[in-house]
Amino acid sequence: MRKNSIKNTRINGEVQRELSVIIRKEIKDPRIHMMTSVTQVEVAPDLKTCKAFISVLGNEEEKKNTLAGLRSAEGYIRRYLAKNLNLRNTPEIHFILDDSIEYGVHMSHLIDEVQKDTAPEETEEMTDGED
Repeated sequence: MRKNSIKNTRINGEVQRELSVIIRKEIKDPRIHMMTSVTQVEVAPDLKTCKAFISVLGNEEEKKNTLAGLRSAEGYIRRYLAKNLNLRNTPEIHFILDDSIEYGVHMSHLIDEVQKDTAPEETEEMTDGED
């Protein structure tokens, strides 16, 4: 099975959906932040391992605690996945912190600041040209 096959893409989506539900509804660990989301899942073609990219909206301490909480609950999450997904093998999950959403928000704010700074200059030039 190729890595980008339709079957693998479908399995990635199913595992991502189930992980999101498990993290949101099933895990009661207080270390896991409320604003935790699964941004992407990559299941290996042999279904033995899985990389789950996790995004946490919070400070560095909350991110670190959430990752520690998820890593301690890996066995529970894997058992729950095995119960809900009909796969030949249930993958071993490795949680990886994903900062792409936070980076995108930061870049958006920077772009907005630049546009605010240049907007008054452009309106002045437009009014000066009308005279």
